[in-house]
Amino acid sequence: MPQNALVPKKIEQYGRHYDDHSLFSKIKSVALKAGRKVIYNVLLLYYILTDAHIPLKHKRLIVGVLGYFILPIDLIPDFLPGTGFADDLLALLYVIKVLHDCITPEIKAKAESKLSQYFPPHDGALPNP
Repeated sequence: MPQNALVPKKIEQYGRHYDDHSLFSKIKSVALKAGRKVIYNVLLLYYILTDAHIPLKHKRLIVGVLGYFILPIDLIPDFLPGTGFADDLLALLYVIKVLHDCITPEIKAKAESKLSQYFPPHDGALPNP
């Protein structure tokens, strides 16, 4: 699958910036600014990562994209209004597309449940990756 121009070619290299504490600190600090779709996709990938049956090569890809999300300065800096998380979302969606078969109903339920900690109740359907 060709990689999108805004998705770093070696996304795994950003894995050195990943740890659970940094991830959830970043989510807490940017959730409303980043939006439901970005945070939902971050949580989907986090819960795929915690699945014991996921191959190591997939885990490296997830850790890389989550590390990229954690970094405040990337291709489009997160602090830019309206566009700051566009590159993060594209990278997240790229990895979700690659790992689509790994997303179980249980993983979706965990992500939806955790999402409610960061956003008020939502009447519409959550986005499908």
